[in-house]
Amino acid sequence: MTRIGVVTFPGSLDDQDARRAVELCGAEPVALWHDAVDLGGVDAVILPGGFSYGDYLRCGAIARFSPIMTEVVAAAGRGMPVLGICNGFQVLCESHLLPGALVRNDRLTFVCRDQKLRVENNTTAWTNDFAAGQEITIVLKNGEGSYMADDETLARLEGEGLVAFRYVGGNPNGSRNDIAGITNPRGNVVGLMPHPEHNVEELTGPSLDGQGFFRSVEAFLARV
Repeated sequence: MTRIGVVTFPGSLDDQDARRAVELCGAEPVALWHDAVDLGGVDAVILPGGFSYGDYLRCGAIARFSPIMTEVVAAAGRGMPVLGICNGFQVLCESHLLPGALVRNDRLTFVCRDQKLRVENNTTAWTNDFAAGQEITIVLKNGEGSYMADDETLARLEGEGLVAFRYVGGNPNGSRNDIAGITNPRGNVVGLMPHPEHNVEELTGPSLDGQGFFRSVEAFLARV
């Protein structure tokens, strides 16, 4: 059975939700503490949403120095699938596993809504269950979710097909180019602001589209 580690930082909010989503989708969730110095033999890693270290300095800026992140960065370099959700996306950017940064929403308020996304890249470890151009609905909840990058970085993301998801039906936070999530060139590291772990069962809705992320990584790992 696929073993997927979910990291808990001080201030993580959605780590239990992520572990539940992993289990519901047929894999074995493994709790990983931020102070651990190894990944416990997992096959993939999820950095969950929340407010790691209280979002002091910048979102994700302290979490990047956690001992566990040394291992995550090394494993990602070897090709291990890593998914960063919301605060986890911020940690991935701060750790330089993904380019750019997440800053305060342009409307200066916390946004919480069911958000429509378009799948722009369906070839990654976390998106291969979707069709290119497919529109999905995923819960969005953030106060600092505006994706920013310089013009050169944006041109590279667009030119190399590294935008994984784009907001549809209105930009909720001022992200450049309506970017909701991106991937690294290898396709094993993906970060996005919306929360797929909240969309895996009918009880919490608004869709079951989040299941596609977990089916994708299972299929990816089955091929390697």
